[in-house]
Amino acid sequence: MGVNKVAEALLDGACRVIRGKREFLELFTAGILAGGHVLLEDNPGLGKTTVAKTFARLIAGADGNPLLFKRIPFPPDLLPYDISVVDVFDPETRSFRFMPGPVLANIVLADEINRTTPKVQSALLEVMAERQVTIGASTHKPPEPFFVIATENPIENEGTFPLPIAQLDRFMIRLSLGYPDRNSELSILEDNPAGRTLEELKPVLGAEEFLAARNAAAGVFCHRSLMEAVADITRDTRVHRALILGASPRAGIHFLEAVRALALVRGREYVIDEDILVMAVPILCHRVKLRDPAQGEKIIREICLARLNKIKTDL
Repeated sequence: MGVNKVAEALLDGACRVIRGKREFLELFTAGILAGGHVLLEDNPGLGKTTVAKTFARLIAGADGNPLLFKRIPFPPDLLPYDISVVDVFDPETRSFRFMPGPVLANIVLADEINRTTPKVQSALLEVMAERQVTIGASTHKPPEPFFVIATENPIENEGTFPLPIAQLDRFMIRLSLGYPDRNSELSILEDNPAGRTLEELKPVLGAEEFLAARNAAAGVFCHRSLMEAVADITRDTRVHRALILGASPRAGIHFLEAVRALALVRGREYVIDEDILVMAVPILCHRVKLRDPAQGEKIIREICLARLNKIKTDL
């Protein structure tokens, strides 16, 4: 399968389960094709966990079966070694035996990540950033492809531990599903796609094809003026009066990678200004601190539009 067909196959397969959310799925697919991790923040019951399960079923490993998928619930009593690797003493052999934790999977679903303690949240940092887990003198790497999908419920604050900026900055993109439209909701009621359809879902591409598409996304052409716009938008968040903390250089790298991947998802081999405008909020908004958090999306869009309009004026 050609790299241009990979995103189309993923989107068509995901749309069988996630109804009426084509744009959301495009952004999600762009995030994982850019090699990033995804934070899904939305109300309960909208399909956050179903999204993770769907994409795990659509990509096959070397054996032809779906990729290794692990769901980790994050209750308050979870401990770091519950999710990472551990050496267990075997009394029969009188030696320690390596036991891989759930983080050593292709797709890791960190379910309701804000309900566990910061100590456990930080246990994800190494594997998310370095793609490795260290225990003692040994280092273990997850299989490729590898990405983390975390979910959190924004409407309940009691008993939760908000993710620190250092952790949020590890997520390339933050997305929300939102409620379905009327026709999509009727379709969901008719055949319950999260149940029957998801169970019958078969892989539509192999891991090697996915990795080839990820490499192709990194090579999508971005004109110098648009690359400068990405840099300037990121820098503008650091000096805007409405922001207390701006985006990091890592955010700028993720921003450029994501707009390239979105161009590939939308069938192009080059970036356009619309890709930057579409990606600005989901890439930058969770990485900055604002004086008025309710104005976050509005301010990021204003910064983005100002830079893109300057390009048009200069041409």
